[in-house]
Amino acid sequence: MSVEAAPLAWPQEEAPQEKLMLDPRPPEEMNEMVLNAMKKTGWRYWTVVGGLALLVLIGLVGAWGYQILEGMGVAGIRRPVYWGVYITNFVFWIGISHSGTFVSAILRVFRAEFRRPFTRAAELMTSFALVVAGMYPLIHLGRTWRFYWMIPYPNQRQLWPNFHSPLEWDMLAIFTYLVGSTIYLYLPLIPDLAMARDRSTGWRRRLYRLLALGWRGTEAEWHHLKTAINIFAFAIIPVMFSVHTIVAWDFGMTMTPGWHSSIFGPYFVVGAIFSGVSAVVMVLVIVRKAMKLDYFLRPEHFDALGKIVLVFSFAWTYFFFADYLTEWYGGEAVSRELLTLQAHGPVAPLWYLMLITNIVIPWLTLWNRRVRTSPRLMFFITFSINVGMYIERYIIVAGNLTRNRLPFDWGVYNPSLVEILISIGSLSTFILLYALATRLLPLIPVWEVQEGQFAHSLRRIGRSLVPSITELD
Repeated sequence: MSVEAAPLAWPQEEAPQEKLMLDPRPPEEMNEMVLNAMKKTGWRYWTVVGGLALLVLIGLVGAWGYQILEGMGVAGIRRPVYWGVYITNFVFWIGISHSGTFVSAILRVFRAEFRRPFTRAAELMTSFALVVAGMYPLIHLGRTWRFYWMIPYPNQRQLWPNFHSPLEWDMLAIFTYLVGSTIYLYLPLIPDLAMARDRSTGWRRRLYRLLALGWRGTEAEWHHLKTAINIFAFAIIPVMFSVHTIVAWDFGMTMTPGWHSSIFGPYFVVGAIFSGVSAVVMVLVIVRKAMKLDYFLRPEHFDALGKIVLVFSFAWTYFFFADYLTEWYGGEAVSRELLTLQAHGPVAPLWYLMLITNIVIPWLTLWNRRVRTSPRLMFFITFSINVGMYIERYIIVAGNLTRNRLPFDWGVYNPSLVEILISIGSLSTFILLYALATRLLPLIPVWEVQEGQFAHSLRRIGRSLVPSITELD
């Protein structure tokens, strides 16, 4: 039996062009595909950008400015619900920020080859989601101009932050994660910035020349770059887990019914990865269509991400059931009231919708490869999952606060127009930043794709052609 490399075609039933790593094109052609996608800015693109900018102005300048002038009374936050949509949005966006770290860092550590074409799209989501999430502690603070009290710096008044405060935990966690994830985004971007520098003119060339840091692609530069990327890949993973664990401790460290739970740490982390990977799928479907990146983003990638989403749907369901069962079995009066509120009270429609979107829809669809390889179906499924995960955070934050151990202090919570406009403005900020970034930065890490295609080959083993991967230092 002979074993030899064979640049031959796949059998008829499995064509090679279905696999990106086994369908190489000339490097120059791939570079031009990515650069041309960046330069396409027609009237539709600018209409979308203009509409998003208008929503940002209405939400973050108009509504937030009005709240700063008039005070927190214009929000729907009332006794006993002192944490409402703002904290719900904060937890949701921190969850979305887990997309880049999981899809890029963890899959890089485990050498999952399918990650290569979309790692940067996920890493951009992490940085922009953290920017949006970081606004909400300031928005919820009310007296935003006093945010500097949370920063530990020497001062003449001998005032220091209260390190028992969840606000302090969140600030330290978000700042650490934002700095680390931004560096981790920038390092693999350097070779592609140099590629764009050498093929651009005018202001783009000047911008890329500044950002590329004089990259020339020498052997020593590649060695140092890959060493740095590997270090940050391993370092950013525990930071990712710690960030959403700290967010979970904002709730779990209190004695509030429905929150005081030791399982909240892993429960929140699993939910964050569940919603984050789902958000990656949504973004990939949009940019694949809008920027015509079909060559790089193929059904095989949606298939792999669909499997990950299904696995984390199972994991989230386990933690949800464990938390629910513990509350029910404990038999405490206020816990029973909270469970009754969810199943039969005002939030019951949202609670059942959450179960449908997070459990029923993924379980009934994502086991099927035809569904997983359909970008349109995957967009619908992952969009519904993120709706369900937002509802889950809303029920935990606002729903649980409507009931406590003092029945005379029960109440209801209805978000005000100001809160809704600010929420829309923050979502528009994320989309706007991402839309602008797709036209300024190479969204596809071309050098990683080319490296993967160089390492992959077909080998004939007997009568079969088997894909193999060559280890690259």
